[in-house]
Amino acid sequence: MPASSSESVLVERPRTNSRIFAHTRWDAIPVAAALLHCAYFFGVFYLFPRVPLWVMLILGFIYSVSISWNINGISHNFIHNPYFRSPLFNRLFSILESITVGFSQIFYECIHMQHHKGNADRPDEHGGTVDWISIYKHGDEGEAEHPLKYTFLSFFREDPKTVFKELKRKDPREAFWGIFELASFVTTFVILGILNWHYICFLLPFYYFGHCLSYLNGYYRHYGGNPDEPIAWGVSSYDKLYNWIWFYNGYHAEHHFRPKVHWTRMQAFRDEIVDQQRAAGVRVIKPPHALGFLDSDLPRHTSSRALAKSNRKRFPILGRAVRTVNTH
Repeated sequence: MPASSSESVLVERPRTNSRIFAHTRWDAIPVAAALLHCAYFFGVFYLFPRVPLWVMLILGFIYSVSISWNINGISHNFIHNPYFRSPLFNRLFSILESITVGFSQIFYECIHMQHHKGNADRPDEHGGTVDWISIYKHGDEGEAEHPLKYTFLSFFREDPKTVFKELKRKDPREAFWGIFELASFVTTFVILGILNWHYICFLLPFYYFGHCLSYLNGYYRHYGGNPDEPIAWGVSSYDKLYNWIWFYNGYHAEHHFRPKVHWTRMQAFRDEIVDQQRAAGVRVIKPPHALGFLDSDLPRHTSSRALAKSNRKRFPILGRAVRTVNTH
């Protein structure tokens, strides 16, 4: 990975004398949010036979949004700065997150760290990317994949076997816990299905859509960024309400520049490097990342090269004429 000039930028890490929290007592907020999210998950199951369908549809949509909110806010910050001093508390919280979100937190951490190794890199000469979830991996002509394809197909491209092999290579013990977390959430879904199979049939589409929303969020955190420039790897959104609710997920260019900066220090970090960011052309969008397609300054998705290739396929005579003109 290219050396980052961020080493010259120092941001004081939060410190606390708390016996529970590792970095700051402010982490009690995402922890409480995670507990509420878990309660909501089981609460929707309780309400299913007791409220009208139209209410359940609203609750189901909120559940979908909450999956993306948790993954990109609570779960994501936990990966880089575990909330607790106690390894036991961190382990229990990881299991809680796995059940609530419906995917192993340890597996997610492995995928996410691979994401940071590649930083949404473009495919090499063999078509491979270091980043398993790079928006360029399945694109054409070195361009980003279409957002709809990335959003709705990425869920099915996940490869637990590859993740497990990587985890086992690094730490067999963590690989075991990753499998345990997967078994925990699958067991939870099976039990809920046994208790009420109608509910699981209702829940699964919203579960899938929630993970799609997470991928949509991830797409616009990098679309229009510069994969070749460390300070501009990510795309940021500084909408205040979005960052308050999503635990400063909007500061994504800053996060890729210095992944270990705590979420409570993101704004201060941005203030320190803002001149460097402007010089490097860091992309900033106005709406939250999940609504990035509404940005007024959205780059064109199809490159001129890809468009020309498409036109040559549809109009071969025109393509030959253009090549003839270019050779003279």
